[in-house]
Amino acid sequence: MWNRKDLKAKGKIAFKANYWRSVLVAFLATILTSAGTTVGNKQSLDSATNQMNMSDGQALLLAGVVIVIVVIALAIGTLLDVFVANPLSVGCTNFFLINRRNPSVDCDPLGFGFKSSYKNIVLVMFMTKLFIFLWSLLFIVPGIIKAYEYRMVRFLLTEDPDMDYHEALQRSKELMMDQKWNTFVLDLSFLGWEILGALTFGILTYLYVLPYIQATNTELYVALAHPEESDLVLNNTDVREEPQTVEFEVSE
Repeated sequence: MWNRKDLKAKGKIAFKANYWRSVLVAFLATILTSAGTTVGNKQSLDSATNQMNMSDGQALLLAGVVIVIVVIALAIGTLLDVFVANPLSVGCTNFFLINRRNPSVDCDPLGFGFKSSYKNIVLVMFMTKLFIFLWSLLFIVPGIIKAYEYRMVRFLLTEDPDMDYHEALQRSKELMMDQKWNTFVLDLSFLGWEILGALTFGILTYLYVLPYIQATNTELYVALAHPEESDLVLNNTDVREEPQTVEFEVSE
């Protein structure tokens, strides 16, 4: 049975063994996956601002224009998420999974989602997010539960990009059986780091927190799906050389 302190220690060792590449991959994945939403929100905001500056006689006409712009922006954001962000997130996951096994890996695995069964990866990730969204319509809590149930889909696709979405969702549910609460607590344990990242205007977030979280999530998958490999990262790196750092933990 895994515990969060061990996972975080192993995750820290894994990403520090290939520090700058881990930082770069986590940064690119975060920036590119949020690009569509940012663009859509900016277009909507600019349109709303222009509407406020118009006279009352032009407001009705402008309202139609604003609606069209918002719809287009949302459509573009959705397409970017489905066809770019989702495969990129699988590529990021693939990098961190390979990195723990081979700390000298370069950034090539980041493009995995675009090179290996691209259409299937797009479909599986789309269906995963769709089911989470539909469950969220029932209230927020069911959506959160489903998000944790399907948390391992990206990892499963890195090992079998041809896996259909029925199998991927079912396999993820099996891996996360009785693990959702402990995983939720694991996520909460990074809250202190995330607050520090915000206080440093995102500098610490990109240089430390994001790759730390990604690597720890990778350790969680390995602990659940490949427990025989759980200590591999410890064998690849001398733990005694790791500097002592402050950890932020949430008591259970």
